Amino acid sequence: MPAAPRTGRPAPTQIALRFCVIYFGLFCLLLTYIPFALLGILGRWVREYRGPWNMPITDPITGPVGRTVFGVDAQLHQDSGAGDQTAVWVLVFCLLVVAVVGTAVWTAVDRRPSSPRLLAWFTLFLRLCLGGQMVGFGFAKLIPTQMPAPTLAQLLQPYGELSPASVLWLQVGSSYPYEMALGAVEVVAGLLLFVSRTAVLGAALSLACTAQILLLNMTFDIPEKLLASHLLLISLILLAPYLRRLADVLVRQRACGPLTQPALFTAARKNRIATWVVAAMGLWVALGSGYDRWVVWQEQSGAASPKSELYGIWEVRDFTLDGQLVPPLTTDETRWQRLVFDDPAQATYQRMNGELVPARAYFRPDGQLELASDTTGASERRPPFATLAADRPTPDQLLLSGILHDRPVTIALERRDPNTFTLRSRGFHWVQDYAYFR
Repeated sequence: MPAAPRTGRPAPTQIALRFCVIYFGLFCLLLTYIPFALLGILGRWVREYRGPWNMPITDPITGPVGRTVFGVDAQLHQDSGAGDQTAVWVLVFCLLVVAVVGTAVWTAVDRRPSSPRLLAWFTLFLRLCLGGQMVGFGFAKLIPTQMPAPTLAQLLQPYGELSPASVLWLQVGSSYPYEMALGAVEVVAGLLLFVSRTAVLGAALSLACTAQILLLNMTFDIPEKLLASHLLLISLILLAPYLRRLADVLVRQRACGPLTQPALFTAARKNRIATWVVAAMGLWVALGSGYDRWVVWQEQSGAASPKSELYGIWEVRDFTLDGQLVPPLTTDETRWQRLVFDDPAQATYQRMNGELVPARAYFRPDGQLELASDTTGASERRPPFATLAADRPTPDQLLLSGILHDRPVTIALERRDPNTFTLRSRGFHWVQDYAYFR
């Protein structure tokens, strides 16, 4: 068979396909958590193993480009989980430039129509990437670890002082059934993408999910707008070949041809094998995501999850400093109102004006409690500002005595039951004669 002539002008759809292959291929591969999702159970082990994926491999590119083109520091902050960092925005700019230049060179060198195999394999690549992310995100909510319930200290925090992101996180985390329902939809959407017959339905459901995620990220200022918008675009790309037929069924009420995925091979047997392999990958990803989230759940909320030795919210009843009883005045800057112990190495004390101050808590072998300024993100351990001996006359009473800011102090405290907060105790009601807003 003679080779196709290298003449003519590629159609706009072919040029768009080549651009998408370069841009989304690089985007999905350079965002390391997308490939990690496809590793299944191995992903958890690989993340913990030191390797090049632990390093900001794009810094040699985004750093100079950020300084030269935009005049900004575009080094990736590894201690941040934010996906909208300056470095990521600069990386997206670099990918756009590479994709435009690469598409132009590709089109100039190869003017033949794009092979159907290219579309088939690229579609499969996007299905795997989107499906892996949807399953991973879904299990993080189905096993509610992405948005945990409010901590003891957060129960004391005034609503007006919360950031929009915290409002969203705590709102979802306050209702595990709601969070799990959101996760179940995302898991189903992702798994449908791994099955050839249901891939279009999975793409449509993923489009609805990612549109909601992007809306929440935009309106509550969640720093994952770039990822959410790209997942939405991938959903649209997967649906693009079927939009006319979907409109025939859903809008025009006309007959519609089969919504089949493009074939990877010319041989039917190879295509059947590929279909089963991709479906097995979906189960592998689901198993890995489910296992990873279950381990996190056990660490965060399981019966054996670590808690402070003095776990609870403690109300200050008496505060004696330098031998003098300090009255509970809101203007007093030395007296405490409450002391909260949640995580084993964390404490929070509340000043009389309501300010919540985090601190590091160290329980020494001799029973002494040391409180130091919170050094989140710092490697050094700061000297303690308080060294206190703890005595528990009863399970709901606590007596702390020792040194606070180089002054002798004695603090009598009483435990407050967290279930006295309406957020925890209100529960569910089928019948309500009046709406219950407080």
